[in-house]
Amino acid sequence: MEFFLQPWPWYISGFLIACTMLLLLLMGKKFGMSSNLRTFCSICGAGKASDFFRFDWKMDSWNLLVVLGAMLGGFVASHYLSTSEMPAVSEATKVSLASINIATENQYLPVELFSISALSDIKTIFILIIGGILIGFGARYAGGCTSGHAISGLSNLQLPSLIAVIGFFIGGLVMVHLVFPLIF
Repeated sequence: MEFFLQPWPWYISGFLIACTMLLLLLMGKKFGMSSNLRTFCSICGAGKASDFFRFDWKMDSWNLLVVLGAMLGGFVASHYLSTSEMPAVSEATKVSLASINIATENQYLPVELFSISALSDIKTIFILIIGGILIGFGARYAGGCTSGHAISGLSNLQLPSLIAVIGFFIGGLVMVHLVFPLIF
């Protein structure tokens, strides 16, 4: 049981992801999380309002199990398979966060970003709305999200996915080093 209560090394998680991808490839399926929103909206009748949601959602309904599994897996892992001890945050990260007024007592979930009280700030709500629109638009414009391109697209050796993943990394670096300090 001790093995399940600690963070797993990258080579175990990576191997399990590779096995999942091989299984999906053999079944002729593609993996991605952002496509589930389109499937869910289509199930709820969004095809009546937009042609984008008019497609045979039953062919992609299996992927909704991935979302359900991610939610259930996260719940089980956080409530039953984790100890109260979190891995330590580096001192350099703590200093960097302190310089932009973000506390480090909660380790990975600073209250300035992840709390109900954070939602009372109009600036936070504005950032969430704009960020959500940009992520939604970006995932649609790129033809998929980070999981779809980085896991599924790269394992299929698709050049557009490689370009998208490079763009994700560049965008992440720009956000963390240039935009994030300006916002906070």
